Amino acid sequence: MNRIEFVATIAIILFVAFALGWFCNWMVARMYRVTDKEIANLDEMGLALHTAEKERDQATTYLQQREAELMNQLTQTDAELTAAMGALRNSRLENEELRTYLEQTSAS
Repeated sequence: MNRIEFVATIAIILFVAFALGWFCNWMVARMYRVTDKEIANLDEMGLALHTAEKERDQATTYLQQREAELMNQLTQTDAELTAAMGALRNSRLENEELRTYLEQTSAS
């Protein structure tokens, strides 16, 4: 094999390697290419996610407001219960005093 044949053989091998690499690159790009339909689908999913996050934030705000209202009602109910129990205690004491007074009056 002389020098010209060697150079030609190396040139052909390099050309085949280049062509094979280019073909593989083209195949990989074609297999993993994102189509317009997939992009539209991703846009729809992004919009749905944005809407869901907005609804979640609104629901969280509503729940926090509702929790504050219920805590306020609970505090008011507790205060009313405490006042009612105090009034009942006073009524029982007064009732007991009246019963004691009546017993003393009827015994005398």
